[in-house]
Amino acid sequence: MAPQQNIGAGAEAELPEYAGHYPLEARLGSGGMGVVHLARSTSGLKLAVKVVHAQFAKDPEFRGRFRQEVAAARRVSGAFTASVVDADPEAGRPWMATLFIPGPTLSDQVKQNGPMEPAQLRRLMAGLAEALRDIHRVGVVHRDLKPSNVLLAEDGPKVIDFGISRPTDSELRTETGKLIGTPPFMAPEQFRRPREVGPAADIFALGSVMVHAATGRGPFDSDSPYIVAYQVVHDEPDLTGIPEDLAPLVLRCLAKEPEDRPTPDELMRKLRSVAASYDTQVFVPAQRSSEAVDAPDPKPLPNASARRPGGGLRRWTALAGGVLALVTCGVLVSIHRADGNPSASGEPSSHATRTSSVSWTTEPAPSAAGFPQCNYGANELLCRQSGVGYALEPADGSLRWRRSAPEECSAGPPVVSGGLLQSCTDGGRRLTALDPATGRKVWQRDLAGPASVHYTGGMALLTGVDGVSTGVDSSSGVTKWSRRMTGVDSFVSFAGDPLAYATRTSDDGTSTQVTVIDPATGDVRWQARLTGTLRPFGTQGGSAFFLSVDRGSGGTKAVVRYDPGSRKSSRTVLPVARQEAAAAVRGNVVYILATGGSLEAFDTNTRQRLWHLETSVSRGSTPVADGGHVYVTTPDGRLLAVDARSGELLGQTRARLGANSDQVVASLPQPVVDGHRVYAAAPDGTVFAVDARRPSEW
Repeated sequence: MAPQQNIGAGAEAELPEYAGHYPLEARLGSGGMGVVHLARSTSGLKLAVKVVHAQFAKDPEFRGRFRQEVAAARRVSGAFTASVVDADPEAGRPWMATLFIPGPTLSDQVKQNGPMEPAQLRRLMAGLAEALRDIHRVGVVHRDLKPSNVLLAEDGPKVIDFGISRPTDSELRTETGKLIGTPPFMAPEQFRRPREVGPAADIFALGSVMVHAATGRGPFDSDSPYIVAYQVVHDEPDLTGIPEDLAPLVLRCLAKEPEDRPTPDELMRKLRSVAASYDTQVFVPAQRSSEAVDAPDPKPLPNASARRPGGGLRRWTALAGGVLALVTCGVLVSIHRADGNPSASGEPSSHATRTSSVSWTTEPAPSAAGFPQCNYGANELLCRQSGVGYALEPADGSLRWRRSAPEECSAGPPVVSGGLLQSCTDGGRRLTALDPATGRKVWQRDLAGPASVHYTGGMALLTGVDGVSTGVDSSSGVTKWSRRMTGVDSFVSFAGDPLAYATRTSDDGTSTQVTVIDPATGDVRWQARLTGTLRPFGTQGGSAFFLSVDRGSGGTKAVVRYDPGSRKSSRTVLPVARQEAAAAVRGNVVYILATGGSLEAFDTNTRQRLWHLETSVSRGSTPVADGGHVYVTTPDGRLLAVDARSGELLGQTRARLGANSDQVVASLPQPVVDGHRVYAAAPDGTVFAVDARRPSEW
């Protein structure tokens, strides 16, 4: 459904220009607590940004509840749940952003296409059970699972909107006399004992959602929310129309007493005997229009009249006595950078904890916030973290040196080129090279104007706004060549490949020009125009590898392999388009991790998928592959190791959240592999090393 334009009267009808640093483009929908706007990140990603109503922004109790919403949503991560990655609950108008994922809500799906088929219902129930498992295992109770809070994405159902969720260890409690939830999907205890609501209430809601998906009505239906409440507490549910093999499970979910309901794990075990496959592609009907997937639940209908069985279930957004129903948000991925530029203080101290000759943990810059970004080069482990740069001894994590570091031209780990630690600052106007062993300055060069800078092959490649590219020797700072290059805006390079790559996509997105140069001379090695919007991510055996991205949705739909020798390309099509995909290549195998935690391996020779693993992380770093493993860093600081041949999860480190874990970086730092060690970093500011040979012992 197309985004709604600004409608209504009063101040709320005016579209705010920004939420934080996100420009707001259109209004997607409105609910009792806030308005959801369409926005785009700096890189062009579609976002759904929830901005609370002005009157609630002045209410201290609501602010506390909104902070709780953000905290609850951030604790949840999984393949079937939504994850918040940027928010400001302390702003004048508190807001929260999520990645915009195309796909109708279950509510809209039933309204537009009628009740689901039995096969769809089984897969929906399995996906929701897994979602609740992910939610409950981090100590969160959703408390408002309903059809408008279930988004039917191409790769499965996503549970969204944690507006009234509460972590079980939270100090925020429901006030006496207030009900929180949506009556047709509330459990009996939410009416009788609202202060004692636990995970079993979400199971009851799952049962109600399944009845709605199968019939278009609820198990307890009435025009009056008071009658619905009475029926939920006292009457038996109406399961007419539920498939025979699912009816017993749904009935158990709707048990009056919480202890009589199944757990998510029990539901999944039972469902495995009912359906052998969870092919979630059937959730998205072929006949729906492109507009139907362009906004998550864009038209809240707080005053819609009730529909009879076979139609859409009435959406209750308010109940006398204070039922809170929040606007549906969508799933998002954030872009947030921790600010600050602390200088080095005191004498260097590593605070390293050694657990073996291989493994260690250290916190080199306790006063700095956020994830350290690290790289291995010149026999040092070099890191940068919120205005501080430092070097660690790879063997034991001891601190070699530490110094203040100006803000770099681009995010990412430190770069060693020409044997020196390179730095680009002042918006691309200054280059500095340091001795990686001591941190002392070797040379510095001010540029005539701002430039995009990339290091490869012992050279700094500068691309100015005038279109002139320049090659500067990284070891001396001396210019080696300069020329104007058509179709070059900036360069990228890949480990083990001395060449530099530049891509430019046509205005209509139908083709991408690839230009490859020798960084030492600036000579063009080869050029090609390839079909589609392509993003390079690696090279192997003389071939270049690209992700093919859909311009409309931003999803990755294929891997393209191009051989410049034969000038032939091949496409490996993904079974489902993946959002925010990051990829690595090893030999002829490509490993892709997408938002939601889906990790897949594809053989580009046979063009077949080798394996698929749901990692249950909301988002992850770009994967790193060595001879036998694939490594990924997660937002909570865990390092995962997956068998590169089978896709089996072999091990993971513990979470390291820290005090500033609510500040989410734009991209997670990649693990660094060096021989038998894997180095990784966490949001608590620690850098650690583990034995690559023994992931099961992490």
